[in-house]
Formats: sequence, C-alpha cells, structure tokens
Amino acid sequence: MEQKQLIELLKQMTVDEKVGQLLQLAAEFYSEKAEEKTGPMTDLGLTQDDINNAGTTLGISGAKEAILVQKAYMENNRLGIPTILMADIIHGFRTIFPIPLGLGSSWDLEAAKKVAEVSAKEAAVSGLHVTFSPMVDLVRDPRWGRVMESTGEDSFLNSRFAEAFVKGYQGEDLKNDFFRVAACVKHFAAYGAAIGGRDYNTVNMSERQLRDSYLPGYKAALDAGAKLVMTSFNTVDGVPATGNKWLFRDVLRKEFGFDGVVISDWGAVIELIPHGVAQDKKQAAELAIKAGVDIEMMTTCYTENLKNLIEEKTLDEAILDEAVLRILTLKNDLGLFENPHRGADIALEKEVVLSKEHREIARDVAKKSIVLLKNEAMLPLSKQEKVAIVGPAADSHDVIGVWSWQGKKEEAVSLAQGVSELAAEYVIGTEAFDYFKPTQAAIDEAIALAKEADKVILALGEEEWMSGEASSRSDIRLPQAQLDLFKAIQAVNDQIIVTLYNGRPLDLQGIDSAKAIVEAWFPGTEGGAALADILYGEYNPSARLSMSFPETVGQVPVYYNYDNTGRPYKPGDEKYVSKYLDVSNFAKYPFGFGLGYSQFVYTDLKLSKNEMKLHETITASVTIENQSERTGQETVQLYIRDQVGEVVRPVKELKGFEKVTIKAHEKKTVQFTISEELLRYVHSDQAFTSDAGTFDIMIGANSRDVQTTTFKLLK
Repeated sequence: MEQKQLIELLKQMTVDEKVGQLLQLAAEFYSEKAEEKTGPMTDLGLTQDDINNAGTTLGISGAKEAILVQKAYMENNRLGIPTILMADIIHGFRTIFPIPLGLGSSWDLEAAKKVAEVSAKEAAVSGLHVTFSPMVDLVRDPRWGRVMESTGEDSFLNSRFAEAFVKGYQGEDLKNDFFRVAACVKHFAAYGAAIGGRDYNTVNMSERQLRDSYLPGYKAALDAGAKLVMTSFNTVDGVPATGNKWLFRDVLRKEFGFDGVVISDWGAVIELIPHGVAQDKKQAAELAIKAGVDIEMMTTCYTENLKNLIEEKTLDEAILDEAVLRILTLKNDLGLFENPHRGADIALEKEVVLSKEHREIARDVAKKSIVLLKNEAMLPLSKQEKVAIVGPAADSHDVIGVWSWQGKKEEAVSLAQGVSELAAEYVIGTEAFDYFKPTQAAIDEAIALAKEADKVILALGEEEWMSGEASSRSDIRLPQAQLDLFKAIQAVNDQIIVTLYNGRPLDLQGIDSAKAIVEAWFPGTEGGAALADILYGEYNPSARLSMSFPETVGQVPVYYNYDNTGRPYKPGDEKYVSKYLDVSNFAKYPFGFGLGYSQFVYTDLKLSKNEMKLHETITASVTIENQSERTGQETVQLYIRDQVGEVVRPVKELKGFEKVTIKAHEKKTVQFTISEELLRYVHSDQAFTSDAGTFDIMIGANSRDVQTTTFKLLK
C-alpha cells in the first residue's frame, strides 16, 4: 500500500476499531477450541469484538496455526486488516543457539548476524512476523537473571551486536524477503540497571549516565533499522518507562528520530497502578498513550478507556490516530496487506526448521562462544586419555537455556554425546545425578569413576530456570551439593576440568582450584558437541568474556570501566583508599578475558603521531606473535582513557576490536584508526563532545592485560 492508502484506511475506522489495533492478545484467544479462551476472556473483560479487532497477536506457533489464525482474523475484521504475529525469539526458534551473553563472548559480529538470520528464517516459515529481540540492556550485576539475554557490560560491544542482530533479522528488503522478521529492540530504557540485581526493580541514575552508558545500544539498533521498541518495567528518573513521556516522546521520537511502533512489555501499562503513578486503569491508559506507547500487551487499559478519554476531551483523537497509523505502517512494511500469510509455509517449515545445516551453524557458533577461563596444562585432552565424565551436567540435555520457546531439550546434544563422537577412552556413570540433591549412590559412583581415570571432566552449572526473567539470585555460587562434589572428587583425583552450563557470571569460590575451567554458558541445541570440540582440541578456544566474573558476590557490581575516586586503590597497606578489607577491587576474570591453546605475545605498541587535531586521525598499531605450535584466533582490543574530563571518566573504555587469525610462530601487526569522534562522551550539560588534552591508548588481549601509550587532542 501507498502511505495515502493507509491514511484512507485509517479514516474508515471507527474509534473502537482504532483502539482495537492497540491491543495485543496471546495466541490462546485465537485457538480453534473456543472453550480455551473463555477463561482469559472473562479475566480480561473482553468481548468477541475486542478479540476480532485486536491488532497484534502474541505467541502463535507453527505455520498451520498461523495461517488459520490470520484467515479467521481477517474474515472477522470489518476492514480485512491483517494481524501481526509476534513472539520471543531470543537465541533461536527451534534450532537454539548460545544465550546472548554467550554470543556476546564470541565477539563475532558475523556469527551474531548469522544466528539472527537462521532464527528469522525458521520463525518466518513458521508464520511469525516480529521477534522481541535484540535485548540490548547494559548489564553490570550478575545477580539479575536477565543478564543471560544481554551481550554484556560494555556499551560499545553491545551496540555492535545490536546492529548485527537487527541486520540479521530484517535483512535488506523486509517487505519482500519472507525469510526475515521485524526486530523489536528492548527494554527501553536501562532495565539492566535494576537496583540490587532484582528483577522489575527501580532504576536510579543521572540523565548523563543514562545517555552516556545505557542509551547507545538502543540507538545503534534503531540506526540499523529496528522496526519496534519495547518499554521496560523499571522507572527512569522516578517515572515508570511505560508512562514516561520524556523518554519516549522527547528522547526516542524527537532526538532519535524513531517513527516505528512502541509496544509495552507484558502487563506494563496496568502496572503503572502499583508503581503509584496511576490511580486506576483509566489514568494508566492516559499516561501510556500520551507517553507514546502504541501497543498494550495483554492488559485492557486502552480497550476499556481510550474511547471514553476521547469523548471526555481528555485525549485528542489525533494521538490515537498516530498510534494506529504507526501500526498500519508496520503491517505494510511487512507486506501483510498483499501477503497476509507472509512466509508461513507448512511444507517449507518441515524442511527448514532444525535442519542439518542449521544444527551445523549452531555447533559452529557455540564453539565460538565457549570461554576457556583456566588451563594448567590440562587441555586439550588426548583421545587416548582415560577420562571420567561426572556431575549433574555430564549427560544432561538441559543445555539450551531459557527463552528457547520452541526449543526441545530432547533434541539437544549432551556433553557425554559430544564426547562419544570424539573419544573412545571415557567413562560415564549410569546413576541419575541431581543438580541440588544427588543420591549417595550417584556420588559414590562419581568418586569411583574419578579414582580410576587419568583426568576428570566435572560437569557442573545451573539448571535452566535458575537464570532468565524473574530469576534473580543473591548467591551466585553453584549449589552446595556441587561444591561438595568437587571436594570429594578432588580428594581422589585432582586432575579436574570443570565445565559450566549457566546463564550468568558466577562466583566460582569452591571450584576455583580446578586445573581447568571451561565456561560453556547455555550453549544451545549443539552445545554438548561444541563443548566436546573445545575439550578435545578440535577447536581452539577463541571466546572472550563480555561480562566480568567476580571474585565474590560481595564485589557486585564489578565491571572493567569503573570511575576512579579521589582516593583510588593502589597496591599496598594504605587503609584510607577505596578498597575492601577482605577481597580485591577487581574481577576474578575481567571483561575481554579468555584463553586458548595458542600463546600470543603483544609488543611494539606505536602511534602514527603523538598529537591530533580535530578532523585528523591517529593510527595505533601493535605487533602480536603466536609463540606456539598451533594456529589460533586472537581478539585484539582497543581501550581509551580521557585523563582529564569535564566529568569523571572511566579508567578505560572499549573503542575497537579486531579478531585475527595468526599461524604458529607468525607475527601480525594490527592497526586501529582513532578519530576525534571516538573521544566524545556526554558532558554535564548533556552535550556529546570531546575534551582537549591527554588520552591513554591501551591495546591488549583483555581489559586488564594491556600495553599503554598516550597522545594529545588539540582543539
């Protein structure tokens, strides 16, 4: 349709029909069995007309159902307007990839783009049009369960991944490419900064910090073309995001120039009441629509009150019209007026979903996401070594993690299955091993197997439900039973390799004396096979942490790009500096950290010049030598520090990275171009500019181990 046709369609709609377009209902309301929706209809006070007019649908699964729902919907809609089918496709549809925090640890933007492409293809042929992804919330507190959905603690890295995900989901021609879906960036804004790492909790920060650290990821996704934005559950400067006019009208619409659809998170409009900014559903509806929320997900504040607000002259109908037009425009951008069933294809669905090709991609991406944290000459394993695989995750299929809506654990590869592809000399117990309360028989069997083995793979971690939404934890250590198991195994065989399945950085006290530690995250459908590839050296580990691991939960939040204080910590016995008495200030494993089976040495950091004027650039270069017998991939990281800023600046900030493959005993020179734009930040007056003065340039293998030099910016 042309824009003028959409405007004409809008003119034909009644107020009730317009309001209906702003309602999103779950799939159960469109089930073939009418009785399945009776309860929810009653609970929400909906009429059949409300259901017929609801503009978007949440959680339809499968091409057959999608086609039936769309057909029935359009037959019941007076103007034949199609619905949009949306769902949470976070790290895969049926083929499940590593959780986003694992993908972030790949530092591989092409891999992230490929994950989004495959996810979109499987979702599209299954009838879906929109994914509620990417989540680009900056996260610094691993107690928050939803860290697993983010790509980490760094604004620059998150922004690059946000772009990659959006481009992968939407492609170059969303309207005509039926293997693509529209992307919804979330959660706007700053949801990852919930106080105490407690989900749905308050966020409290300055506008300058919000703009400098938290908004860039969302902006990058929007600049890449994301079609939708989802509101966050938290407050922003005391006002819940879903009713925050400044955040959505001023920042998102005016400053960022976003003209797409804003959708609330599940129930977020009605939650303005318990937040304490609305006294009832009517006021909640008024606040949300005036703030710029176009779609209300799974509550009926709009349905019950917008028409009355217009009749009372409290709400200008033009505000309703602009919201409806944005929704119609999205439907048009998806090509739904011409092709209401879009990519839904029952035959193609059987061919594409969980295909061999997609499983191979999942295995490849999982290998790139698994981080080798520690290795005291234990890995890679020889296929001739006698290895015992013990622990709750040894043969567990609980490897796909939460937000894997269509994923099936029984289709996932366990570690034991992965090892069986590669090695003959391994043993695994037959007793079921619980993550929290293993039987004595299971413990005894594990100890007996460990006694007879050359080395022990102790497979530990979280169960799926322990991370994700509503899964905040104050204690981020492994369950006590797993710590006890480690001690028992270590007493009979200290040649231990710990592997971890988990959705967040952990406090590794109790297992950190293992000879090797491998962080596999929740690696997805092919997770066990990918982990085995790492353990047996079929793949040289290349992943680097995108979120720091604390020494202890008492340090949290602990992150690499902290601000210095007036009494910064220096090694020594001085008491009156900013430090703990009982633990260091620093992460156990910092941002950007990861080991491999190659040995890289950095030397000869150089700048092309020591002073830079506006509109000029400086080239920073470093030489990296692979001092090992094995080709490997290194992620070279560039950090910059503004020594004297108008406001306090972080001790370092990631400003570039490059993944390079270096052959055995080869040297390579890696270069970064530094422009004045890289030196800008948000000042106290909210201006985004740079300061003249001295800057540190740091290049290294992670945020801790860097070489440093300086230059001056002249203005």
